[in-house]
Amino acid sequence: MAGLFPPADGICRLLDAGAGIGSLAAAFLERWYSGGLRFQRVELDAFEIDASLHSQLAQTLSKYRSDTFSAKVHGDDFIHVAADALSGGLFAKSLPRYSHAILNPPYKKISSGSAHRLALRRVGIETVNLYSAFVALTVAQAAPGGQIVAIIPRSFCNGPYYRPFRNFMLERAAIRHMHLFESRSKAFKDDAVLQENIIIRLECGTQQGPVTISTSTDDTFSDLTAHEHPFERIVFPDDPERFIHVPTSPEKNAIELLPAIRYTLINLGIKVSTGPVVDFRLKEHLRDMPGPSTVPLLYPGHFTSGGTTWPIEGMKKPNAIECNADTEKWLYPSGFYCVVRRFSSKEETRRIVASVVDPNAFGDMPVLGFENHLNVFHENKRGLPPALAHGLTVFLNTTAVDEVFRRFNGHTQVNATDLTLMKYPSRDVLTQLGEWAMQQGQLTQSMIDDKLGALAA
Repeated sequence: MAGLFPPADGICRLLDAGAGIGSLAAAFLERWYSGGLRFQRVELDAFEIDASLHSQLAQTLSKYRSDTFSAKVHGDDFIHVAADALSGGLFAKSLPRYSHAILNPPYKKISSGSAHRLALRRVGIETVNLYSAFVALTVAQAAPGGQIVAIIPRSFCNGPYYRPFRNFMLERAAIRHMHLFESRSKAFKDDAVLQENIIIRLECGTQQGPVTISTSTDDTFSDLTAHEHPFERIVFPDDPERFIHVPTSPEKNAIELLPAIRYTLINLGIKVSTGPVVDFRLKEHLRDMPGPSTVPLLYPGHFTSGGTTWPIEGMKKPNAIECNADTEKWLYPSGFYCVVRRFSSKEETRRIVASVVDPNAFGDMPVLGFENHLNVFHENKRGLPPALAHGLTVFLNTTAVDEVFRRFNGHTQVNATDLTLMKYPSRDVLTQLGEWAMQQGQLTQSMIDDKLGALAA
């Protein structure tokens, strides 16, 4: 992280917000002392709210004490101090415009009515997590040309909750570099990391240009690779959500190369929704196995590459739900659907796993229940034509789709919003793809990847 800062002259006003014991500030100062940065002087503000770390933080920084280095350790809440400084509060602590910042901010959700949320709103920042709040405040407090390097979860890259943060950041700063760790478990083996972390370098108040993307398997950086990409590949010009993509190779993949893959779900007359049955809210109506007045309740566990298995004896989840006045509004008419699991395991090879729901697997059932851990593709809460359901499933299971999805999604979670914003082949092409799939036996990955290329070319 310290090595990402470009050399600079003059006085460095450095921020380390969420400083801990001072590891990041120390790395920055080591680079300066070794001649990698050319400052005449460094003035550090280190914010750490945990008073039990202050003595160790002070000890870390004391090693660099000199006539050309000064440090202040702040035990205050960075969010409140920075928001007060930016809004010009009467009793606000004065903060400089920082030329440099190095951050490993805390990661915790901010509730909508909390003091943090209200403080952030005073300075025009709307966000849902402490880490994005720290980055946004740092951007707001940076000097023109200010350099910020932060290690943060990748969740800000997509999804509606982080859209205001993306807009705030992209309007005030240029992305210069992003580094992605390809293995969550190896890079962060001491933590239960459910999503990828990314190192990002921002330059404040300057024009956006190409972005360097680097990757390594883990924190040894032994297999570091780096490529430069035009910004249009990072944030698509026509994307109102401003999703941030992280391409890991300079080559365009099949989705980018095939002009036929340009349709939205709205164009196709298809919708995708989160499964409406939230099992703990309807607990009294759930049944382990089907009975006279029940209908199928489908979980991700009912779907494998081999098809649909229902019911499954001994499964930890119920197989059925009572069909009655309390449950009927949560059920869909029996038919063909495409479903995608909402969660994948941490190191799973595929992020998107799609399956066909074939009503013939359930006998003569009038309605079906889709549990909340599934995303369901449908036509106004009704089934899809069989060939379209099969074609959509095949398309979503291609390597090209998985690659594109991973560029903006670093979670183990696949949201309906993400699937809505993707581009698809036309309805005719998807239907052709489905008709072909229905005539095959077992489909292999290479078969569906080759067929997509041939159909959409």
